[in-house]
Amino acid sequence: MATSPRFVPRRLLGRTGFAVTALGVGDVADRAIPLQTCVRTVERALDFGLNLVDTAPNYEDGYSEQIVGAALRARRRASVFLIDKIDHPAQPVAPQVAASLDRLGLPAVDLFVFHAVSTVAAWEALVAPGGPFAQLAACVRRGQARFRGISSHHPDVLARAIPSGLCDVVMFPIGPFVHPRYVNEILPLARAHGVGSVCFKTFGAGKLLGDSRGYNQPLDGVSGRAPVAPRLPRLTVADCVRYTLTVDPDVALLGMSSPEEQDQALEAAEAFEALPPDQLATVAQRAAVAVRGKGACHWDPPEP
Repeated sequence: MATSPRFVPRRLLGRTGFAVTALGVGDVADRAIPLQTCVRTVERALDFGLNLVDTAPNYEDGYSEQIVGAALRARRRASVFLIDKIDHPAQPVAPQVAASLDRLGLPAVDLFVFHAVSTVAAWEALVAPGGPFAQLAACVRRGQARFRGISSHHPDVLARAIPSGLCDVVMFPIGPFVHPRYVNEILPLARAHGVGSVCFKTFGAGKLLGDSRGYNQPLDGVSGRAPVAPRLPRLTVADCVRYTLTVDPDVALLGMSSPEEQDQALEAAEAFEALPPDQLATVAQRAAVAVRGKGACHWDPPEP
């Protein structure tokens, strides 16, 4: 696969000074697949021009970090913005950072974010004096990362985090089926404060594309079995990618764990033309139908 002129760095990621491509590489890890096969999948996306990669310790229990580290060590590290996560904020931060860097086989990453900070109480605990954010700042001073941030599944948390001055980048849901506050409030707030936005849930954890409860989990069948189900309403990869790129976060983070998934997503992005408002609304309406009967969408806060 040749590098595409469509995927050249187009804007700075907040105040990081790093120019990013519109798409980023999300969680690529499956322990049923050999390590080198997974590594080649990441390399394939990077060969196409994508320049942001996201990983986390709890993605297949460290396997994602091993894959990403192997893909970046040889020849790509300086040209790729690497995000890793801290999964357990109630535990000391420094040992978690050290363990992640060890699995990556790298001396540092660009950004560590606290993973899934989705209650206001959790945010307040992070920023308490001497708390996890202060501990992460010490890791930054030691050169183990350059920037700090959070990922979150609640607009109330993001509305506090973005103006705080503590987050260089925030990660949150953007796609055809997300709470409207993410699009109408949080994304403009990030832009106004110079905070980078790296967004996930373009495909609604897979619910928008198939008969799934999310993340390749088939809908439950009778007695715990999963027989072939009737074809439920769904969107296409192109629908989802075009919607997300129209809404325009700094980076749309896509899980592209196979060449086939990569090809569909990249082809949709190459052919991208912004949706007019009426078509944007139509895709959102279709998405609301497509998620019905497929379980809770944990990335949307409950309505009061």
